[in-house]
Amino acid sequence: MAAATTLKYLTVPAIGKHTATVLFVHGLGDTGHGWKPVADMFKADPALAHVKWILPHSPTRTVKANMGIEMPSWFDIYSFGFDTEEDEMGMLQSARMISGLISAEVDGGIDPRRIVLGGFSQGGTMSLLTGLTGERKLAGVAVLSGWLPLRNKFKAMASQHAASIPVFWGHGAADPLVKFQFCKDSADFLTQTLGMPLAPTTGECKGLSYNIYEGMGHTTTQRELDDLRGWIKKAIPGEEAQS
Repeated sequence: MAAATTLKYLTVPAIGKHTATVLFVHGLGDTGHGWKPVADMFKADPALAHVKWILPHSPTRTVKANMGIEMPSWFDIYSFGFDTEEDEMGMLQSARMISGLISAEVDGGIDPRRIVLGGFSQGGTMSLLTGLTGERKLAGVAVLSGWLPLRNKFKAMASQHAASIPVFWGHGAADPLVKFQFCKDSADFLTQTLGMPLAPTTGECKGLSYNIYEGMGHTTTQRELDDLRGWIKKAIPGEEAQS
């Protein structure tokens, strides 16, 4: 597995002085390029000019639920009903690789508390696993249309600071792939099992920000992205916002 320990990725540099990083993990069958338009849109906001974006590309592997076809995937999916065992080994391997990108940012001088880890669908699942079980306390974790993995083991795996890491959760009420029930069960796990508080409606970035979008399927919308952008501004504010 030595050859799979380093991920290739796309970098979208900060427009201003780089003082924070967003690492965003794509979903099944996609690459980091799929989220570059979002990174470009966000970095154009003067309040996020200090943010560098890292958009990693997953390894290619066969996906059982997709007739064994090879495609970019962070782990194997045995059934799109998510009612079977999970590819724990694949998940943990990818979590280690994503953690390596976080370590590189820290080694480059960025405080972990100035790093947001997020992702869409499978990438959101990887962000939860990596961000809430890692040794470093991050600025926040963002999950778009994802689910909490390894539920029977997650509490034991969670770091001691997991419940105090801010989480943005966005999900479509009409998602036909990752059903709303998975979203609700995952959010309940965070609040009831891990003890994560719900986010306050105003003020600082903390707790679980739980956002459900009526009529939205397994995708994102401008409304969700606007909510995410506002949350990122609070999670890793620029110098002016901090002063």
